[in-house]
Amino acid sequence: MPDDLRQDLSPPTRTLDCSEAEWKMRVDLAACYRLIHHYGWTDQIYNHITARVPHGPGEEDRHEILINPYGLAYDEVCASNLVKIDLDGAVLDGSEYGINAAGYTIHSAVHGARPDLVCVLHTHSRAGVAISCLAEGFLPMTQGGFQFYDRLAYHDYEGIALDLSERERLVADLGDKHSMILKNHGLLTCAGSVARAFSRLYYLEQACQVQLDVMQTGRPITLPPPEVCEHTAQQWESNEAAAGSSEAVPEWPAYLRMLDRMDPSYRS
Repeated sequence: MPDDLRQDLSPPTRTLDCSEAEWKMRVDLAACYRLIHHYGWTDQIYNHITARVPHGPGEEDRHEILINPYGLAYDEVCASNLVKIDLDGAVLDGSEYGINAAGYTIHSAVHGARPDLVCVLHTHSRAGVAISCLAEGFLPMTQGGFQFYDRLAYHDYEGIALDLSERERLVADLGDKHSMILKNHGLLTCAGSVARAFSRLYYLEQACQVQLDVMQTGRPITLPPPEVCEHTAQQWESNEAAAGSSEAVPEWPAYLRMLDRMDPSYRS
């Protein structure tokens, strides 16, 4: 990080020459950072939410992703200060910021292996990390949590994610799933849109909190039979399809309106 940025990590926003589609992606991604801050799921300046830069027909091989500037808090992230990088971690848009190598390792692995996933969201929230440390892992026991029934991947902890060789094992563990428990580490959700990745994280985080609350009572836990759990998971998938697209999220515009009332600077 340049010395002149160590004291003031909120320089004027950049004027970007980018497509309308990229700018919309930047706004959605910046909104997602603000929402994670709003709900208290941040870990200082660490963790990341990344989004693939949209390109037109014939440009499918252009792998460019947006990531948060290393050093900014989540409530300082806005559309213009997101950093565009390639899958090798090289900065492509002249940003004066660097990126966090550990975040690049995890997110580039998923983006490189799963072109169907536009957004990758990773947190170290208190409830998520607590569940990741349990031997039994995540136990879906709520309506929101049943969408992850038999649909959640696990990845063993290997230390701070700086070893690029871990990428192969991480994507192998993720397989074709969209959500993962990183053991002793945190949560990961992915989707074909920023909105859907956030929605999945919201419900997974909520279900983790409820699991801890229920376990704390020490009382017997009531769970529906497996066929009901699977039925509910399929209902979630059907509801996503009924929204017009698996990536359409009805509540996303309401979130944007809330952020506009609170602090619209995420759009700058």
